[in-house]
Amino acid sequence: MFGIVRPCRHGMCNGLFKEWMAHLCGLCLALRDEHGHLSRLVTNYDGLLVSVLTEAQAVASSPHRRAAACALRGFKGADVVE
Repeated sequence: MFGIVRPCRHGMCNGLFKEWMAHLCGLCLALRDEHGHLSRLVTNYDGLLVSVLTEAQAVASSPHRRAAACALRGFKGADVVE
């Protein structure tokens, strides 16, 4: 994942970094389901910023769900944005 926007784990509190990762995993899973695995390879953090900013402007927060284990998360489950 390359791009201009990159998260700074040291500058974010633990809650904000978890939300960032929830958006990242949600975007990856949505791309897999709707467009296939190839689209996941060309996705970057800049595209993820759209999801984060959209939720920040919404009145209610986006629904979250529990995702299964993933190799990129060290084979751990995660709370992801739908």
